[in-house]
Amino acid sequence: MAIHLVRLACERPDALGRSLSQWDCGELARQLVAEGIVADLSTSTGRRMLGSHTLKPWRQHLWLHPKKPRDAAFYATVAELLDLYTRPLHEDEVGLGVDEKTSLQPRPRGHPTRPAPPHNLPNRGEHESKRAGALHLFAAFDPRAGQVYGQCDARTRQQECIAFLEYLDRELDTPIRTIHLVCDHVSTPHGQEVRQWFANPPRFVFHFTPVPCSWMNHVAQWFGILQRTRWRIADFASTEQLRATVDQCIAAWNQQAHPFNWSTKSVAKVMAEAPAMAA
Repeated sequence: MAIHLVRLACERPDALGRSLSQWDCGELARQLVAEGIVADLSTSTGRRMLGSHTLKPWRQHLWLHPKKPRDAAFYATVAELLDLYTRPLHEDEVGLGVDEKTSLQPRPRGHPTRPAPPHNLPNRGEHESKRAGALHLFAAFDPRAGQVYGQCDARTRQQECIAFLEYLDRELDTPIRTIHLVCDHVSTPHGQEVRQWFANPPRFVFHFTPVPCSWMNHVAQWFGILQRTRWRIADFASTEQLRATVDQCIAAWNQQAHPFNWSTKSVAKVMAEAPAMAA
């Protein structure tokens, strides 16, 4: 019986004509009964059998197939980023991860969100909300210092991108001669106006992550922190309040900023396989 249970758990339900996204213990038991393998099987017994084989077919993990081959050019780009992230920077250098977090919506609600009451009850918020525009956050994250630089705009055109780069140019001290910016392959930094602007300021050096490897951009870590700590409950009255809240979040973060130690173990393993895969 255990062999048949494991066999089912390792197959897709729809391949057997079942209209299910994925198996659970109850559905597996019913399938075995329908096939005449057993007369009866409890859910708990099926769970213990699957547990002994470390199978959990009710779980799901998403993966992304690479759009471009993992060739020599890919590994050269990864090696360049790893060198930038791990080597000691000179006193006149700084490395920043730059990206945009789009469509931050105020989501005003008819009734204010209530705090968590006693007796282990959760925060309570109005289910329905209204649309009141949206803002887009351009942000740069310095993992060595933990500092964040951010600016909200109503749009994400090339003009706003250039305005954010000019803001970074003003914010960073003049002793910094080289500003390394790590960006992904969104269209904004690749526009004609932005490319023309790139050629003028001598301090900026641009590095682009491979496609799709946005996880190699440090600012993605800070966006995740921002999402968990401030955007799980988003009930701002207007875009003006939303903008002020974002500025407050960045200021509060920078008051307690700390360096981020970026581990390269998993990427180093991939790099070790580069010669064979690239060949």
